This record gives sequence, C-alpha cells and structure tokens, in this order.
Amino acid sequence: MELIDKVAIITGGSGGIGKAMAAAFLREGAKAVVLADLDEQTVADAALHVDPTGQRCSGAACDVTIEADISALTENTIVKHGQVDVFCSNAGAGAAGVLTDAANDAWQKQWDLHVMSHVYAARAALPGMLERGSGYLLNTASAAGLLAALNSGPYTVTKAAAVKLAEFLAITHGDDGIKVSVLCPQGVNTAMGPKSLGDGMTDGIIEAEQLADVVVETMREERFHVLPHPEVEEYVRRKGDNVDRWLVGMQRLRRKSIDAAS
Repeated sequence: MELIDKVAIITGGSGGIGKAMAAAFLREGAKAVVLADLDEQTVADAALHVDPTGQRCSGAACDVTIEADISALTENTIVKHGQVDVFCSNAGAGAAGVLTDAANDAWQKQWDLHVMSHVYAARAALPGMLERGSGYLLNTASAAGLLAALNSGPYTVTKAAAVKLAEFLAITHGDDGIKVSVLCPQGVNTAMGPKSLGDGMTDGIIEAEQLADVVVETMREERFHVLPHPEVEEYVRRKGDNVDRWLVGMQRLRRKSIDAAS
C-alpha cells in the first residue's frame, strides 16, 4: 500500500515507535495520522512535535484495553477524516516475572494489552475497510513472538499470540482486499528498550526512525512480516528447520544472559 492520501490511526503514539511511524507516514504523503495513547496531553504534544502545523497529525486519549475507547477513537476519526485506511495497533509494555513468579494479574494485563487490543482494533476498523474492499491492519508484536524473550513469560506468550492473530486476520480477510502485517523488532531505542541480552539485544539496538522506514517499505510491498532486524528471518527459518536444536540454542543463550547479569 502506498500511504499517500491515506488516513491512519496509530496507538501507543506518544513516543518511540508510534511517533516515528507517524512522522514516516506523513513524509510518505498520508492525509492524516491520529496518534492515540493513555495521556491526552502527552499524545497531543507528540502529535504537535510530528506536525507543528497541527493540520495532518492529531492526538487522542485512548486506553486500548477498553474496547469502547478503540471504538470511539475509530468513529471519531471517520467523522473527522472520512475513513480509516490504516490501523496500527502498536501499544505495548513489558512485564515483570519470568514464569511461575509472574502473578495472574501480570498475565491478564499483558493479554489485554498485546492481544485483545488487536482484536478490538480489527473489530472497529474492519467494517469500513470491508465495505470499501481495501484497508491495512498493522499489528505490533515482537521478535519475541516469533522466537522468545528469555526474561518474561507473559511478554513472550502474548506476543506470540499477537503474531498468530495477525496470521488469522490475513488468512480470513486476504480475499477481501485487507492487507495485514505484523511488526516484529528486536531491540529498539525507546523507553521500553531491552536492558539485557535475553530481552532482544542479540543483534544490536536500532533507532525508532530506522524501524519506521522498514515499516513503510514493508507496507509498500505488502509483506506480512515487518522485520527491522533482518537476522530474525534466518532465526525463524532455523527454528522451523529443527525446533529441538533451536531450543538447545535458546537454553544456551539464556545461560549466557544470566551469567552476563551476575
């Protein structure tokens, strides 16, 4: 998809990846970008930073774990701009706890944030897209969803579910003209960037602006995986070739991460 004259919603838009994608979309000629995040003033400031004129980028308060918020965000965007061509469901956060030490509440919050938010976005955006026979859903997951993040079970498991949801959306609505991509980066220099080897520092930290350029390129080519770290594609191939060997390698990486932290 070419972004010229398109209307996009980007959740998790106050900074980092969301803000960088907004700037990239505007450079590509998007008609309007609506940034959404929890704090109304913070996201409004981010939108003004991206577009000092205030003409093509705006901010809106939204809790993506509440379906009514996403519905209202989508409806308000349609009222103001006519339609939603692209919905980037990008909000996310890390979680404490590796596995048994992660509380049930941590698991539920990660599920609501990393999975149900994408479900709510699809429910809100798809009716208009299906009516027009075109649209783009971009869901942010993580390389952890394709592989693993060694230091957080809730994060890894819910990001894997996010990837599977994106696959299901692509299978279900590909014949309807709906394009779907899933963003799966490793380390990105943002507020929630990795702090240890096991959290995505294996192949270096990239800037959010670099990631946004890859997003634009991938959307233009309408490919499913958005991989700002190209090494991830090879890791996924190796995992598919021999999952037992891959698990042994990940166990080795986990030990290395623990040793590095001690």
